[in-house]
Amino acid sequence: MSYNRLSQETSPYLLQHKDNPVDWWPWGEEAFAEAQRLGKPVLLSVGYAACHWCHVMAHESFEDAGTARVMNELFVNIKVDREERPDVDALYMNALHQLGEQGGWPLTMFLTPTGEPFWGGTYFPKQQIYGRPPFTHVLREISRIHREEPDKIRQNAEALKAAIQPKIETAAEDNLNENTLADLASRLAQALDPVNGGLSGAPKFPNAVILGFLWKLGLRQGIAACTDGVENALVHIAQGGIYDHLGGGFARYSVDERWLVPHFEKMLYDNALLIDLMTEVWKERRHPLLEGRVAETVEWLLSEMVAPDGGFASSYDADSEGVEGKFYVWSRDEIVSLLGEKDAALFAEIYDVSEHGNWEETNILNRLRSMELLSPAEEEKLQELRAKLFEARKSRVAPGWDDKVLADWNGLAIAALVNAGQTFGERRWVEAAIAAYDFIGKHMSKDGRLLHSYRAGQAKTPAVASDYANMIAAAIALYLATGDAAKLKDAERWTQVMQAQYWAEPDGGYYLSAADTSDIIIRTLSARDDAVPNANAVMLGNLVALHTITGETRYRDLAEALRRGLVGEALRLASLHTGFFSALSDHFSPQHVVLMRGAGEEAMLGALNHLSLTGTVVEWLDEDQGAPQNSPAYGKRAVDGKATAYICIGPQCSPPVTAPDALLSALRSSRKVLTD
Repeated sequence: MSYNRLSQETSPYLLQHKDNPVDWWPWGEEAFAEAQRLGKPVLLSVGYAACHWCHVMAHESFEDAGTARVMNELFVNIKVDREERPDVDALYMNALHQLGEQGGWPLTMFLTPTGEPFWGGTYFPKQQIYGRPPFTHVLREISRIHREEPDKIRQNAEALKAAIQPKIETAAEDNLNENTLADLASRLAQALDPVNGGLSGAPKFPNAVILGFLWKLGLRQGIAACTDGVENALVHIAQGGIYDHLGGGFARYSVDERWLVPHFEKMLYDNALLIDLMTEVWKERRHPLLEGRVAETVEWLLSEMVAPDGGFASSYDADSEGVEGKFYVWSRDEIVSLLGEKDAALFAEIYDVSEHGNWEETNILNRLRSMELLSPAEEEKLQELRAKLFEARKSRVAPGWDDKVLADWNGLAIAALVNAGQTFGERRWVEAAIAAYDFIGKHMSKDGRLLHSYRAGQAKTPAVASDYANMIAAAIALYLATGDAAKLKDAERWTQVMQAQYWAEPDGGYYLSAADTSDIIIRTLSARDDAVPNANAVMLGNLVALHTITGETRYRDLAEALRRGLVGEALRLASLHTGFFSALSDHFSPQHVVLMRGAGEEAMLGALNHLSLTGTVVEWLDEDQGAPQNSPAYGKRAVDGKATAYICIGPQCSPPVTAPDALLSALRSSRKVLTD
């Protein structure tokens, strides 16, 4: 007797499907054993809780008794939360790409009973539309081919399996240097939309990894097109409809080229990355709009994204009451009824509200008519009006909340909160980062190993490389911000686990899955970014930072091995590997600012907060602590009891600097990387 087995899962996405008439199995060896017993192919459906098109396919097909009957008769059906099993998602998404498909979610793949992919797609409609055949037609044809043409299935499966095997592409030593990075940054800057910001065209994603690379290289190489382009992008994002002007937080992307119409889902990782990047740009440009958006988004994280047991939750859905964006949009009449005609007129003028709306007869609040803030008094008045609308919005049916805690996304949020808290003097933000970090350590660790996902009192699913990479980066950020040596020990201990369980011998690089992950057919290995920086890119930066802090040459050697192992792939698809190239800039020119504690620390810290030093290790040390013996900063001391800075580039350190203005001037000069 068959039945839906998802009711015992903890993933909100899987639980959304627990009442489907489909006989869903969760991912695992039992499902494949059943497929082998029955001789049936596997239908693998991968999505996530905040995915709009996942909901569409679910309502059309998975909730439909007739479609479910065909699925149950012909397939063993497995449902996967891509956020809970990113390694499974990466493996089969790679297979879909090899079939020439663009990819996306829901991911619908057809597998042999032993898990080899042989065909797939994304969203399949119930009825023929968008040039796509009906889902049940696809199901019957795939089943027929599997039954009647097994040789074709075997050939497809073997070809796909060969295509998705990890391939190390080494490159010659002189193929990559600072000139290469500067040239890549300049070429990428030409792809930016000069009017609306971000990459040209639509849809528009924040692309924080690409923007972060352009920002770093723009500063280090003096490329104004890069730094100006990043600021322009962030200002438009901050004023666009992609930002929730009432509650704070950014949606995942905009469907248009102006940042007006968001795909309304809010993801933890996007907001973490944008908090971090906006903080860096604010340090340099002092744009008050960016300061405000950072503060509002952090407050959204702290008020709406803390999971019930601790840690940060994953996402908010795009849909409420089955309608995309319904929670967020307004009619002019609603606003008049809440604010009164006079205040509503002011609000409508600033936030682009009209009788007929700016999207599907409704209004998405935005400030794209002007990139500039109004006077303080006017902004205070707008804040009062927004507060009234925000309070009224609370009575609406809220979008679904995915409150599972993911170690890798929390690592991004922790590092961002530390940077923003240090920069803006908000100790509460740093304390929130520490609380999330402690939650991961207490509830998502077992026998010295991390676990990937936590919800409803259960930590489950094996950690992937991004969990370790992002939590190592978070540990380093907390160590540098607080001086807590235990965090540095955590970073070193987790790096040892990475080497033991994820390192690819003999060429270098980190697999996404651990060596003892037993339920996938292939461990993927890539440095390619998606919406977040790739684990290999993050680890390259981590290894550079650990070598800089500890002086241990083994970290530098590992960084170089990682560079050699993945540089070929990165050069072949440069625009998709900007996280890797950003970390390579640190590897080529490691920058270390050592500050010995003493009188005037606050002034020196204030100077540091007037300069973006992304990728630079800024470390405060006590007089009796000092740098390790194998560090170029070894033996450096405070001068006359004053807070004293030493700027170390590679093996060379500057003379001592004790004045804030002199420190700013020296840092501006030293962060520039000269190219031939």
